[in-house]
Amino acid sequence: MSNKTVHICLLLSVSILLFINVNAQKAAPKPLYADPVYDGAADPVIIWNKAEKKWWMFYTNRRATMQDTTGVKWVHGTRIGIAESKDGRTWTYKDTANINYRPDADYTFWAPDVIENNGSYHMYLTYVPGIFTNWNHPRNVVHLTSKDLLNWKWESNLKLVNDKVIDACVFQLPDKTWRMWYNNEKDGKSIWYADSKDLYNWIDKGKAIDARGEGPKVFKWKDKYWMIVDVWKGMDIYHSDDLLNWKRQASRILETGGIGKDDGAIGGHCDVVVKNNKAYVFYFTHPGRTALNPAPASSVGGRRSVIQVVELEYKNGEISCDRNRETVINLK
Repeated sequence: MSNKTVHICLLLSVSILLFINVNAQKAAPKPLYADPVYDGAADPVIIWNKAEKKWWMFYTNRRATMQDTTGVKWVHGTRIGIAESKDGRTWTYKDTANINYRPDADYTFWAPDVIENNGSYHMYLTYVPGIFTNWNHPRNVVHLTSKDLLNWKWESNLKLVNDKVIDACVFQLPDKTWRMWYNNEKDGKSIWYADSKDLYNWIDKGKAIDARGEGPKVFKWKDKYWMIVDVWKGMDIYHSDDLLNWKRQASRILETGGIGKDDGAIGGHCDVVVKNNKAYVFYFTHPGRTALNPAPASSVGGRRSVIQVVELEYKNGEISCDRNRETVINLK
């Protein structure tokens, strides 16, 4: 082989490596994902599908484009949408989850949390027994299991503090038992918790955080436990050393709108994925509800919602994020 041929081969190899590296370093788009059915993706939760070798995103499939604008009917009658991705950056619509729990002719599914344990997937889902025009109706957390993440078997209705609870978040404790945080709407929308040894039997333990908020998300990062809570004006951040006593940091995240496409409103109900010591928060926005020029809540522009992502930053013991900075994400 001539020296010229060797040089050409080396140049081609370097070019290919540079192309692969540049491709792997692409920034996430804004919005990250928009639901193609009703344009109302909200309340995301992300999990690795071991069989499909893809990331799956479960989300509340709000009916933003429906014609009946009576009250909050569009936020009811919702199913759980699924999107999939190989890298956490490029997402495509997959399907709706086949949830085998529909005891009422009309029903509503909200805000799932999905975890994997010993080869089985568990979903803790908010169930509302109907399609309503207001918020004055029961809602409970139900437990479902699955082997493939698509088809879900009902296991039980959880006996929590009352019949007005939403937004379960489940996390494994250091002793291998489990803790669930949820929103107790009858107690001023404060955050309560329950414990379980097996994910099936839960004992309610009382109040965890005496403040208004919903959609709690608990995760471990930087040798601390964190909880992010949606307070409808951005996200409150709490940290804890023992998962019992929580201290709120002074500053919120996602409180000020960003400049990216469909990212000009506050961030809502999120999930967090921690990989290779990096943490990414997946949140939703109502693009039409910007502070300066909000669309009417009864319009499609005021109802539609999309999913966004931004990398979290850690400095001096606190979490922050810059939603206007490009987020490079390539989840393995």
